[in-house]
Amino acid sequence: MSTQHIDAVADLGLEVQRRRSAGRLSSRAQRNLFIAGLVVADCLLLGAAFAAAYIVRFDVQLPVFQVIQTPQRFLYIGLSIALVPVWVALFWLYGLYDWEKLLGGTQEYAAVFHACVAGAVLIALGQFAIKDLEIARGWVGLTCGLTFVFVFCGRFFLRRLAYAARQRGYLVSSALILGANEEGRLLGAQLLAWPTSGVDVVGYLDDDLPPGTRVCGSLYSLGRLDRLDEFVSKYQVEEFILAASAIEHDVLLDIFRRYGMAPGVQLRLSSGLFELLSTGLHIKELASVPLIGVNRVRLTGTDVALKKLLDVGLALAALLALAPVMLVVAILVKLDSSGPVLYRRQVMGLNGRQFGALKFRTMHINGDAILAANPELMDELATTHKLKGDPRITRVGWVLRKYSLDELPQLFNVIRGDMSLVGPRMISPPELKQYGQWATNLLTVRPGITGLWQVSGRSDVTYEERVRLDMFYVRNYSIWLDLQLIFRTIPVVLSGKGAY
Repeated sequence: MSTQHIDAVADLGLEVQRRRSAGRLSSRAQRNLFIAGLVVADCLLLGAAFAAAYIVRFDVQLPVFQVIQTPQRFLYIGLSIALVPVWVALFWLYGLYDWEKLLGGTQEYAAVFHACVAGAVLIALGQFAIKDLEIARGWVGLTCGLTFVFVFCGRFFLRRLAYAARQRGYLVSSALILGANEEGRLLGAQLLAWPTSGVDVVGYLDDDLPPGTRVCGSLYSLGRLDRLDEFVSKYQVEEFILAASAIEHDVLLDIFRRYGMAPGVQLRLSSGLFELLSTGLHIKELASVPLIGVNRVRLTGTDVALKKLLDVGLALAALLALAPVMLVVAILVKLDSSGPVLYRRQVMGLNGRQFGALKFRTMHINGDAILAANPELMDELATTHKLKGDPRITRVGWVLRKYSLDELPQLFNVIRGDMSLVGPRMISPPELKQYGQWATNLLTVRPGITGLWQVSGRSDVTYEERVRLDMFYVRNYSIWLDLQLIFRTIPVVLSGKGAY
């Protein structure tokens, strides 16, 4: 090993040790402490939800409920106290105190909902089994709804605290990426870009790279795969992330034999198709053989419902609010130059289905002839798909493009389901080849009116950067990211910067 490599590994070791000492407690103790705090918070929130259900049902006296003059207050107090541990037990059965199921996607909130519904069903069954037990149906219904709302809000807040803690080195598990080929580098880049994932990557093990070789960002090659035991002990490694395409079959089997059932170490196997698939995988047994299937779309379940609700709700509200503006724009387009008011651009949609994206016309109808007279501009357009100082754009078109008013008709595309408010930049069929190995990923979600490219510089962003931003969005979608991008879009559009 060269002196340079030795120095690099030594520096890396100091950095890893610094990260390891971020918390005084071990990572396992930190996780147990967080789960204990979660149980306490759930108990308090459940008690508050039961009390709120009583107040709404009996004290507020809403017209939808039958008036009860003398509600059995002590019955409901005793029942609430008894039901708190029942609800906690249901949360445990639904995996809501399992570390592997916490701080992830929306599945945790879905499990909370199912557990609360199961609790309400248990109350109803108890009332049926105990004839003398009379419980107001309104209270049972409110209990089901309010326990979910209270616990949902509490866990949402605690998740934000946990994410903040992870960025400071707490509630994380140390990991090694096994394999430093292209797939391994992509895995490392993704984990570095997502500090709230809870995975603190120590570095790479690879048989083909000398120790000290920089692989991705701040991550280096630490040594060969046969030194696994050494690094597990040295850096308290808790997870192996295997880049399947980088490891020979026999070596892969050996790693599973040694660590597959080992306590304290979690094996995570990449699909081997990281650069192609972003839709997620599922396992189904056929003839007792477990086979991996590929989801056809990126978003499923709750994510689909939330995104659809956000898209349709905001699109309808925007159309109602902006109808006068769109009418004025349509008149100005018609008066400024000859031709139709609207223009349909053929673009790629979900799963490769093409559709016509609506826009207010911003170009002269003889735009092709104008461009043919400028060969240098044709070459620039073929390379960047954007022209600065495009002679085809009308006077009104310049203003519409500057403030993105030409894209307002795409709200109809959103309502029809062709587009989303937030998503990757829509592209024409010929552009798809420029995405190369990422093309499959791009078509797993609907294109958006706005997105990361919009708030990151618009047309001033290079084409390669647009591709990178699109891929980042596809792989890291969340409803919260959508909301953040919508709010960030407003000042960007009003400034008019980067639009042409």
